[in-house]
Amino acid sequence: MERLFIETKFVTDDTGAISGIAWKYNEPDRVGDMIAPGTLTKARFPIPMLAFHDMNDPVGTWDTGEDRDGAFHVKGRLQIEDVERAREVRALVRSGAIKGLSVGFITGKAESRKGGRLIKSLDLLEISLVTFGMHPGAIVTSAKSATSALRLAAALNRATAQIERN
Repeated sequence: MERLFIETKFVTDDTGAISGIAWKYNEPDRVGDMIAPGTLTKARFPIPMLAFHDMNDPVGTWDTGEDRDGAFHVKGRLQIEDVERAREVRALVRSGAIKGLSVGFITGKAESRKGGRLIKSLDLLEISLVTFGMHPGAIVTSAKSATSALRLAAALNRATAQIERN
């Protein structure tokens, strides 16, 4: 299984509902891979929501996904009423300690491109909540009340972009 990481925007509420951007199209991740628009919409939902790509650590499900505004947006639910680990993950999201999403998949068809690959078909197995994403320049929102975490994430994104330019 391959994993591509993206530091992204997502929010969670008191019921465990969570939404975010699983992939931004037309922008390579830090290893140079891109996923062609429309590729992720072929996924069959619901899809497992894992913590840190650990198949032994499911914390919820992603119920829907759609291409919108140049990105693949997902909505799901952390199983906070039944799974202790889901409550822990929600707290980490709200604190800003977890601020990324990462797609886990098996590549179907990919083409080489300068600096990486263009993935044209895949089997989406899971989408994980992760500490750090690999997609540069993405805006991060941990939770509506996490203003300081947002400022820190924006500063980290600016610093990463500056390092990559040098």
